[in-house]
Amino acid sequence: VGWIPPTSVAIFKAINYLGRWQFLLPGTLLLLWVAPAEARRRWWLWAGVMVIAPIVEGIGKEIIGRPRPVGRAFGFPSGHVTAAAAFFVLSAYLLSQRLKDRAFVLWTAAWITVALVGIARIALRAHWPADVLGGAALGLAFASAAFWWYEQHPRRGVAGGGP
Repeated sequence: VGWIPPTSVAIFKAINYLGRWQFLLPGTLLLLWVAPAEARRRWWLWAGVMVIAPIVEGIGKEIIGRPRPVGRAFGFPSGHVTAAAAFFVLSAYLLSQRLKDRAFVLWTAAWITVALVGIARIALRAHWPADVLGGAALGLAFASAAFWWYEQHPRRGVAGGGP
């Protein structure tokens, strides 16, 4: 962290918080509360992404065994970035259903936030850039799988929702 000024370190530590469970747990609960009613009925799908993605990330770290830049813990993929990507992509998807005219802004803000969490993890010497990219890909993969399932399995009895 010696190559960045102390003020930047403080900023990166604050940004880093956006990938921690202390932010993501209440954030997920708030997201489920403000999501459109139809999406709220599938709350278990969105909560499942936020639980399963970090579990798979932890297993991946053990299987791959790539060390971090500093310390002895494994680093690939980044858990902060995995969780942040899953959460912020879920947020953009669910809120864009409610705020259709602002969907581009939501998606842009989501990916900028994920990128900032990734940059913070690199700047704080917790991860290599590939760890961050792997975490973003993993979080996106889980969120995308949930979107696909949600759209392929509409609720019965809803207009246009199947037989």
